[in-house]
Amino acid sequence: MSEQAPRVVELSSPFARFAGRLLVGLGHEVVLVEPPEGDETRREQGGAAFVHWHAGKRSVSIDLAAPAGTVRLRRLLRGADILLDGTAHGAEAAAAGLDQLVHVRVTPFGLVGPRSDWQGTDLVVAALGGMLAQVGDPDGPPLRLPENQAEQLAGVNAAIAALLGLRARRRGPGQLIDVSAQACVAAALEAGALAYLHEDRVPPRPGRVHPLVPHGLFRASDGHLGGGLGGSPRMWDALLDWLREEKADADLAEPRWQDPVERKKHQDHVFKVVQDFVGTRPKAEFARQAQARKLPWAAVDLPHELPDNPQLAARDFFTRVTTLDGERTDLGFPFAFPEGRRRTELVAPGQGDDQNLLDDPPRPARTRTEPAADEPVRPALDGVRVLDLTWVLAGPYCTKILADHGAEVIKVESAGRPDPTRFAPFMHLSRGPHTDPNTNGYFNEVNRNKRSLALDTRTEEGVAVLRDLIAHCDVLVENFSSTVMTKLGLGHEALRAINPDIVYVSMSGMGHTGPRNDWVSYADTVSASSGLTGLTGWGPDDVVGVIYGHGDIVAGLQAALATIAALEHCAETGRGQHIDLSQLEAITAHMGTSVLRGTAARAAGNTHPRWSPQGVYRCLGADRWLAVSVRDDTEWTALCEVIGRPGLATDERTRTAEARRRESALVDGALGTWARGMSADAAVEQLQARGVPAGAVQDGRELVEHDPQLRARGFYVHQEHPVAGAFLHEGVPITLTRTPGGIREPAPVLGADTDAVLRDVAGLTPERIRHLRAGGVLR
Repeated sequence: MSEQAPRVVELSSPFARFAGRLLVGLGHEVVLVEPPEGDETRREQGGAAFVHWHAGKRSVSIDLAAPAGTVRLRRLLRGADILLDGTAHGAEAAAAGLDQLVHVRVTPFGLVGPRSDWQGTDLVVAALGGMLAQVGDPDGPPLRLPENQAEQLAGVNAAIAALLGLRARRRGPGQLIDVSAQACVAAALEAGALAYLHEDRVPPRPGRVHPLVPHGLFRASDGHLGGGLGGSPRMWDALLDWLREEKADADLAEPRWQDPVERKKHQDHVFKVVQDFVGTRPKAEFARQAQARKLPWAAVDLPHELPDNPQLAARDFFTRVTTLDGERTDLGFPFAFPEGRRRTELVAPGQGDDQNLLDDPPRPARTRTEPAADEPVRPALDGVRVLDLTWVLAGPYCTKILADHGAEVIKVESAGRPDPTRFAPFMHLSRGPHTDPNTNGYFNEVNRNKRSLALDTRTEEGVAVLRDLIAHCDVLVENFSSTVMTKLGLGHEALRAINPDIVYVSMSGMGHTGPRNDWVSYADTVSASSGLTGLTGWGPDDVVGVIYGHGDIVAGLQAALATIAALEHCAETGRGQHIDLSQLEAITAHMGTSVLRGTAARAAGNTHPRWSPQGVYRCLGADRWLAVSVRDDTEWTALCEVIGRPGLATDERTRTAEARRRESALVDGALGTWARGMSADAAVEQLQARGVPAGAVQDGRELVEHDPQLRARGFYVHQEHPVAGAFLHEGVPITLTRTPGGIREPAPVLGADTDAVLRDVAGLTPERIRHLRAGGVLR
């Protein structure tokens, strides 16, 4: 970074604190403003919560409720670049007139809309954002993802928002940015809403089996494994060969099973045969043997096992945190930054350790180019050109974010190396025939705002064209396995020789170094290795796992954050860099305090370690559920009045949260009985009217058709595709008030921009283009 790192002032909250942690990892100076009693995380989990969320930050203490508090905060903000504001009512008064400031407001439901003042917790936002509807058994209650994944999605989006604000500030003043945690969740559901948007259907909760690809959760002799049949004929053949060698193939050697449609149709039978094979073997040994055959399997590890993961250890992933009680090992950051350097040592500050910052003179403002009065407002990444070599979900999700905020993204693809989300029948979300590569709703969602170049990179001439393009791009993003780019002659050093300033972002499953860098990875296997799957369940012996592509979404978000950070670094230093992002490290960095808690971190359903009650309760109607969090005794009293049981508020058996946890059968029974006679929406309205965090568990249909908050925010955006027709897209979850992003164009038809890109970007002549087309290089 530059000599003077950006200063971030953090007014923390559960939805904002991860953003501050990520900015620490990027080398920013983050100043945590604590109330006189100290940040609440100092009293959670024996202090482990503070160690995780706030190590590496500086600490000042300000009583924002006192008359002088706003004055003191404003003095601190005069020298700041970013205000990370998680407060309910905002710090606009302290920030007013400070035009250098990028003010990022992070709230459960956003600053505008009829529910902007609703109370939200991780569970409630996960319910109203659609996440809960995607996890759990089809005939059972929805299940929360562990370690506050809704909060963490808001946090990484807020960090992206902060960097976009800094980028936009190079051409003008700072601005207010509105981050809705609900919208962040609704934008991270993989096919959760897309199945409804493109096929008029709402998939049931998948249990332990992926709804689209032939993968799931399997029981080993000593735990669980994530994996399945893979995504290519080669993987099926390799698995079948293994089963034959062990005489465990049952009837799977019959010719009928060579048809992937037949395998999908009778997946229960195929999975039973595989489960019989897997179930007698230890999880780690099976995973190693599968990976030796290039099959995508991974052991389901628990958080206390993560420090022993040889890949994470070899890449120096973990951080050592100095506290008043000694040194502790915690999770690291999602990627090494800048230029391959990873922050591995942090200090947890004492309260008010940096109080002197309140009396320091303001730091000099950074210089910026003032826009001309008649210059049109441009998105934050306008002028950035990205060469997109990604496919499926994680990589395209990263480049989608860049494109949404103004980058010119050139997607390189071809019929010869097809993206499965264009061509694979089992991933083809469409009302029409599943044979047209231009009508797939899955592809068209994550590739909007991009251009398509149809180029066969398996040929020497195709790679030569890539080199021409690289010379004229600012960023290259790919999510191949770790050796592909080197085999193409396009490793990092080769890229630097072509374009010294290039920002190169690789997104392999395990990273480009380490003893497992060649392991085959899917989203579910990465989630298995990260600890996320092992904590997703009703208890240690009842693991359900996370089956949809949450790990891919997280990797895409972190890669987008890395890309924008690297662009800022290049603007400051003139140097590009290689971001070697491991999807395993990206999702593991979202595992919260679990490593600090060690063996105490276990699957615990929808409960909360301190609050009670917290859970999901059945309501009137088919598969209708109510999510409720009660954070304190005041909310408990209000809930008791709403459900017509006021006596429970003063009953010694249920008067405190600790007592309510002991009497969970009584508490859940009373709340469950009331909810069962209510519609979910009516129950939520009554509870929210009394300040109790509550939300209906919404599926894709309810998000699109019925959610008034998302509608008021214009979250679902209508666009006309030239082949697929008109449909709604999932929108942009962060709103930059001065330089907004948006959905400008639908996804491209395959190869629609080939000639224009080759002519206008690579500088190829018409004769060269004709030669390439005649030789089959452009297809």
